[in-house]
Amino acid sequence: MTRIKTLIVDDEPLARKGLAVRLKEFEELEVVDLCPTGEKAIQACNENDIDLLFLDIQMPGMNGFEVAKTLSEKPGPMPAVVFVTAFDQYAVQAFEIHALDYILKPVDDNRLEQAVDKVQSYLKTQQDNAHKKKLASFVAGITGNNCEEILKKLATGDALEDKKYPESLAVKEQGEIIRVTTSSIQWVDAAGDYMCLHCNDGKTHILRKTMKELEQELDPALFVRVHRSAIVNTKQISKLVTQTSGEYLLVLDNGQELKVSRSYRDKVKAALAS
Repeated sequence: MTRIKTLIVDDEPLARKGLAVRLKEFEELEVVDLCPTGEKAIQACNENDIDLLFLDIQMPGMNGFEVAKTLSEKPGPMPAVVFVTAFDQYAVQAFEIHALDYILKPVDDNRLEQAVDKVQSYLKTQQDNAHKKKLASFVAGITGNNCEEILKKLATGDALEDKKYPESLAVKEQGEIIRVTTSSIQWVDAAGDYMCLHCNDGKTHILRKTMKELEQELDPALFVRVHRSAIVNTKQISKLVTQTSGEYLLVLDNGQELKVSRSYRDKVKAALAS
């Protein structure tokens, strides 16, 4: 019988050793290595024909999502991936369709057996291409700027939403409704219950909405709140200037200057660094 060559990837020594002991009960599995980091896991996959990874999600350095992304981009067959995580079960279920399986820590015996059965079934059907495409699509959307935010939400138990942000906003002007493309908005400032949308073409459109309502409609990967009454398109930011008073001033590509309040300073700096 050809055994399934397996890696255990976890930054916690006890978690690695504990899972290795549990997997000895499955004669069909051969644990090739115990990897303390994502980088070590990538190296082990390059040096061996690995069939299966039990992969922790939150690790220092390269996290589990990034390991999966790196493996999905390599030519040739990709190992089956079973994520092992301490995150809330409901958050995990939101991702179940994208990975071969998930196991929650502490690992339950019956749940581990179910995962191994699923791996065997998967390998027998040789659905590598479909799995690789699905997993690559999944991790592509959560790495980089969004990955850490998603990890934080999972860790705190906050709800994860597969939210689609509108590409345009409907604005009523002189009895007509026009569509304003969100990417064309340079910045937004509040005027009472109205929002002033300042756009690339030099026009300003008035939208009847509160700042909070508008902020929820704009993609946080593109827009950042800089003040209680101002939102900025991050692609329009030219520089962030520190004044002698210790205050921050945001300068847009068109020369517009906006004050950054203390409560939003870290968020703005993070947006500029990404």
